[in-house]
Amino acid sequence: MNEQLQPLKKQPKTAKAGRTGTQDDIVYAHIFEAILEQRLAPGTKLSEEALGEIFGVSRTIIRRALSRLAHEGVVLLRPNRGAVVASPSVEEARQVFFARRMVEKAITELAVEHATPEQLAELRQMVSDERDSFSRGDRGAGIRLSGEFHLKLAVAAKNAPLISFQRSLVSQTSLIIAQYESGNRSHCSYDEHNQLIDAIEARDAGLAVNLMMHHMDHIDSKLNLDEDSASDDLHAVFSHLMLTKKKPGRSQAV
Repeated sequence: MNEQLQPLKKQPKTAKAGRTGTQDDIVYAHIFEAILEQRLAPGTKLSEEALGEIFGVSRTIIRRALSRLAHEGVVLLRPNRGAVVASPSVEEARQVFFARRMVEKAITELAVEHATPEQLAELRQMVSDERDSFSRGDRGAGIRLSGEFHLKLAVAAKNAPLISFQRSLVSQTSLIIAQYESGNRSHCSYDEHNQLIDAIEARDAGLAVNLMMHHMDHIDSKLNLDEDSASDDLHAVFSHLMLTKKKPGRSQAV
């Protein structure tokens, strides 16, 4: 018998728009976004109790969301010890980047063949938003948009299995960058993304693939063992979802 779901509490204006679907869809989306923005540190314990309090849902809902994230390789479910954000080893990081290169090559070739003018326009807008985020110092949003650019490109490639695989690889890559990126945190991904769009629009598959591989080389070159800026404090990571003051007679918003 299916569990009777209670409606998720109303989100405050500070939360990002576009959270729709079931309760576990919404919880999943927030945690996935926190990983893309590198606000969740690798190895962070994902307490069902704490997350249930933050999102105002049952532990069953939290388990569903964590199970989906575990399937994508960004959360580790440990029997009798709870869930943690994955902490890839150096060898695992190398394997992820190798797989990412193969998938990006295939996606780029297919995007050259299938991307519509409307999709290219959406990609250009994402690059503009990415640049604006970094310009105003919102590094987290810039990193998230950079990852979402690659997910949108996968959609333009019109291959469902690649879209699913890419979603897992992009989130795992974000964890690897959070764990291993060197102290030089400058970003020029939006320039490389624009060049890639130009090549796809020109239907030049060879140039587009070369640009994508150069882009991946650039990301890879910045990886090293170093400190990260993500956090293992769940309440701090999701503080933007919680009202500072609970109003009488109403549930706390998320």
